[in-house]
Amino acid sequence: MYTNTSSRELLMLAPLGLSTTHIYPAFVFGTLTYLIIVFCNLLVLTTIAVSKKLHKPMFILLINLPISDIVGATALFPQLLFSMVTQNRQISHPACVIQALLIHIYGTGNLLILSAMAYDRYIAICCPLRYNAIMTPLNLVRIIIFIWFLNISLIVTLIILVARMQVCRTDIVDLYCNNPSLTKLVCEDTMLNNYYGLATIVVLMGGPLLVIAYTYTQILRTCVMNNNNMDARRKAIQTCGTHLVVFLILQINTTFTLIAHRIEGASPSIRRLLGISVLIFPPLLDPIIYGLKITELKENILMFLRRNVFSTKF
Repeated sequence: MYTNTSSRELLMLAPLGLSTTHIYPAFVFGTLTYLIIVFCNLLVLTTIAVSKKLHKPMFILLINLPISDIVGATALFPQLLFSMVTQNRQISHPACVIQALLIHIYGTGNLLILSAMAYDRYIAICCPLRYNAIMTPLNLVRIIIFIWFLNISLIVTLIILVARMQVCRTDIVDLYCNNPSLTKLVCEDTMLNNYYGLATIVVLMGGPLLVIAYTYTQILRTCVMNNNNMDARRKAIQTCGTHLVVFLILQINTTFTLIAHRIEGASPSIRRLLGISVLIFPPLLDPIIYGLKITELKENILMFLRRNVFSTKF
């Protein structure tokens, strides 16, 4: 749809394709999913915050993951659920820009956080005698500040580059707003946006991938060569395996979604399915995977629930 559209005009998100009989069941299911995501991530976040036993570098880094997951889910679900009930897929250009900003901050934030957690496990397993000297409270704060500064600064710049341009289309090709779908609304030259976008992908996706590949190779090598403590090796591999599963879920989904946007013949339905899965499965699975697989965290979550929920007397 081609029009001379100002940035104040309403845009039209891709239709959900729900029949009248499926609208309210989908709304209930979506609401429950969002509430579960928020509850589980807040549970992990609160447990780490109040449990002094968990005030260790690994868990302090982990606390950033539920924050990022809640940002991503909140950027998607309220607007999606509202559009289901009202059967109105319109969204203002400023709201679309804000949604795209938050969604990209969530996605790249998760990748950077998981990379920092992989680095922490690498130091703990491969350099155990130097762990306390390297992962000091000051260095931990520096790592967290660097993660969020790099993430927010690069993504804000990415979104500003596309938000400043005049749009001449109104149809968003995805179920939610993101940088590729906003770029497709523009009829101006987007060469700068494309180059910056590719550079951002290399830094924010290629960088974490290299960190994960290197640290996990070294961890595996150390675990195989070190036969002194089988129990410690088993726990190390279990913890690293948890990080790797979470990372791969996000990385694979994000990669295929971005590729689908650049292939003209790619199925819109598959692209939308992959895109929406990036915002549903990681926020839903992250707290469950970490809560079940990391024994120390699981024990403290159960203790927190018994103390604050199950012990309540009516």
